[in-house]
Order: sequence, then C-alpha cells, then structure tokens
Amino acid sequence: MKSDRVVVIIVEDELLIRLMAADVLAEAGYLVLEADSADEALSVLEAEADNVDVLFTDVHMPGELDGLALAHHTMRRWPWIGQLITSGRAHPAVNSMPEGSRFLPKPYRTGEIIEHLQMLVPVG
Repeated sequence: MKSDRVVVIIVEDELLIRLMAADVLAEAGYLVLEADSADEALSVLEAEADNVDVLFTDVHMPGELDGLALAHHTMRRWPWIGQLITSGRAHPAVNSMPEGSRFLPKPYRTGEIIEHLQMLVPVG
C-alpha cells in the first residue's frame, strides 16, 4: 500500500554520507530506504518500486552498475520514479542523464537535497 509520505531510496556507498542524507530526509518527513550499491538498490526496487517516488543516487559506486546506469535502468523499468543524481567527482552532461532527472554536485548542503526533491515530487 502506498504511503502518504514521499518515499526516497538513497543509494550511496559512503556510510556517513548516506546516514546524514537519510536523517535529513526523515526529519523532513520523507520515508527513506537505503542501499549501499546499485545491486542492493535493484533488490530493494524489485520489492518496493510501486511505493518509491525518488531515486537519489551517487554516480561512483562499486559493482557492475554505477549510479548513472542505475538511474537509466530505473527510468526504463519504473518510469514514475524521479531521479536525483549526485557526485563529487563527475558532472554528467544533461544528455547523459535520464530525461527529467536532476543533478546535485557534492559537497551539498542538506537543504539542497530537499529543494531538489520538492522539484521532482511536489508535495500538496
């Protein structure tokens, strides 16, 4: 059953960054799911995609898929899920990201996460 709250899956291999983002979003009223790799995120999405509103993923992660590949796969498979992509090392060209996605460079202020999410999934 779909929650009344916006559900965000955070895909970030750096634990402290993921925990900080999860805390900020939870305090702002979002329901947060977490994954430390694209593979783990895909497992979560297989089970929960109908309830997920936004994928918030880092570009550089260990494993077969990086965050951009994960974002494209998610867009093809679950097109209703918004995409917020972040990186401290890369700034992907707009045409390399899924259509309608947003990019947030690291380091970011915690409030910037909320601003981007509100643009992807207006509340109210």
